[in-house]
Amino acid sequence: MKLALIGATGMVGQKMLQVLAERNFPITKLIPVASEKSAGRTVNFKGQSIPVVQMDAAIAERPDIALFSAGGETALAYAQKFADKGCYVIDNSSAFRMQADKKLIVPEINGDLIVASDRIIPNPNCSTIQMVMVLAPLHKAFGLKRVVVSTYQSITGTGQKAVEQLQAEMNGTPVTPVYPHPIHQNCLPHCDVFLENGYTKEEMKLVLETRKILQLPELAVTATAVRVPVVGGHSESVNASFEKSVNLADIKQILSTTPGVVLADKPSQNIYPMPLLAHDKDEVFVGRLRLDEGAPNTINMWIVADNLRKGAATNAVQIAEKLLELGFVKA
Repeated sequence: MKLALIGATGMVGQKMLQVLAERNFPITKLIPVASEKSAGRTVNFKGQSIPVVQMDAAIAERPDIALFSAGGETALAYAQKFADKGCYVIDNSSAFRMQADKKLIVPEINGDLIVASDRIIPNPNCSTIQMVMVLAPLHKAFGLKRVVVSTYQSITGTGQKAVEQLQAEMNGTPVTPVYPHPIHQNCLPHCDVFLENGYTKEEMKLVLETRKILQLPELAVTATAVRVPVVGGHSESVNASFEKSVNLADIKQILSTTPGVVLADKPSQNIYPMPLLAHDKDEVFVGRLRLDEGAPNTINMWIVADNLRKGAATNAVQIAEKLLELGFVKA
């Protein structure tokens, strides 16, 4: 089992190495890949120091699986080159997500849709993954009708430079900012770039990717995405309306038995999902469940997950595990 990791020195790449080791993914040879400025660097994997290589060298190795976490431009330039060598590419960027011939996979929801010819498999957006993990089982039971979501997203979703900006602002030291405004003691209703319709790219990812994963092309979804000064974990306030009558007892029963979801809903005991609770965990946490008193068959809920794990690295590794399970690659 040869596995290439493109973007191995980045924040998500490093988390992928951690998750691969924790889940004991059966790698015979790890091929870490990074940009030219990382030449001469090494990554640590299971106690071994492994040299970083350039892209062409990794392609020549003909890996079985390539995990991409190096941005959309890199994915568009190189993913097909790996696929042409018989490799399965799992890409964490948005480059391929909305292409009609590519399947957007969250293994617990639709992993069985993967077929042998799916050589490039997009990993969904982090904020979308945690929301659909909760919505999918509820849709199966009650028929999802409309979703209103507001996100409170960690700066780690932007990357290491955003963490450095927050730390510098907290310490009062100079920094080259990655955000147009301070993030310390602030909230920015500005995740990714603004589009012509007034929404940001992140907000439209929540709309379009949710429809695609749940196979509900006409689903009414609207989103507001906000960046908050939190170092790990995305939070979401979700208002979901259903076709059928809902009650909290049934919803709690469904969510408490959904693989990958943890019900944390005892507000009288101060138990509810928080980024600190979800930090470095693979599960999606849901709580603050309550009926919407102003709309029929509608509930409010609060969903939290570690955006670097289930929102990125863990979901990608789970897709790789599904390729093994389905027999498309051999350990």
